[in-house]
Amino acid sequence: MYLLGLGLILLVLKYIEWGPVALWSWWLVLAPFALAVAWWAWADASGYTKKKAMERDDKRRDERRARTKEALDATYQKRRR
Repeated sequence: MYLLGLGLILLVLKYIEWGPVALWSWWLVLAPFALAVAWWAWADASGYTKKKAMERDDKRRDERRARTKEALDATYQKRRR
């Protein structure tokens, strides 16, 4: 996401011809977009995106379980084991 933001900032600066960015090549200005695409392709292919989503889900589940346990009683123990 940072690369996409950087690309948008550089694109605007190049378009309005501000400062040193006006003299840069378009390839340099558009490079963050290509890097963002490469990052997303790698993250999806390697399973990084899915792993992060699963970690987020696990954290939400654990927090929900802790809230439920607290609401019932902190000393509650299952009778069936």
